[in-house]
Amino acid sequence: MRRKMGFCGALGIGAKLPCVISLVGGGGKTTAMFLLAVELKALGKKVLVTTTTNIFVPEPWQCDEFMLEGCSGVDTLAARSSGTITCLGNGLIDGTPSKVKGIDPAFIDELRCAGHFDCILVEADGSKHKPIKAPAEHEPVIPSTTTLVLGVIGLDCLGKTVSEDVIHRCGLFCGLTGKTPGEQIDREGIVRLITADKGLFKTAPAASRKIVLLNKADTAELQEQAMLIAQELAEQKAAASCLIASLHQEEFFTAPCLSG
Repeated sequence: MRRKMGFCGALGIGAKLPCVISLVGGGGKTTAMFLLAVELKALGKKVLVTTTTNIFVPEPWQCDEFMLEGCSGVDTLAARSSGTITCLGNGLIDGTPSKVKGIDPAFIDELRCAGHFDCILVEADGSKHKPIKAPAEHEPVIPSTTTLVLGVIGLDCLGKTVSEDVIHRCGLFCGLTGKTPGEQIDREGIVRLITADKGLFKTAPAASRKIVLLNKADTAELQEQAMLIAQELAEQKAAASCLIASLHQEEFFTAPCLSG
């Protein structure tokens, strides 16, 4: 079941990179974004990391340049060197100097058209550090030029009680999945969230590729549960393919519905 590969290989990213990758959901989006950025940098790519919501100020090892100019102009981001990561925000949040304001998605679309970067990685959703979430009416904020949407779910939610302690926007989750507060979060609920029209991939561009990242598969039991979720998605012919991972261990696992 375990496959030794890098993140790009696990996502089925070949020589032709998807230009804009947007990450939604919960349970490891930021970790996934910077892990992928570092791997792309090692491949000699010019990478932009940004957000349409809010993220924490990056650690020094996570980027080569940190800019807070926001949408000051596409040309200010030209002439970046190969094998570098640039992190872009729209200033710091007042009263929270450790958090960065998001960028207008239309500006990200302009950057994509300008071609200054080989790949743009966008954290397009917030989850209050919870492993799973349902999107509100205004979420997620995905740039229209996104070519790959990575929907992240933390498998540590399995078996936990349906509550706001575990699920961001618990009421919306219940409406989408038919679950009620006090029940356990199970595979069925996760599959329903993934496949619902207003679920995990809500607002994803129709032409974009969609991959579910089942993160925190840190034990054999959770890996088995993730495989069962992947099998159910395959049986339902879900629009999204599936990747199982333990990001903090940088391990990726085969899944029956992952397509190249």
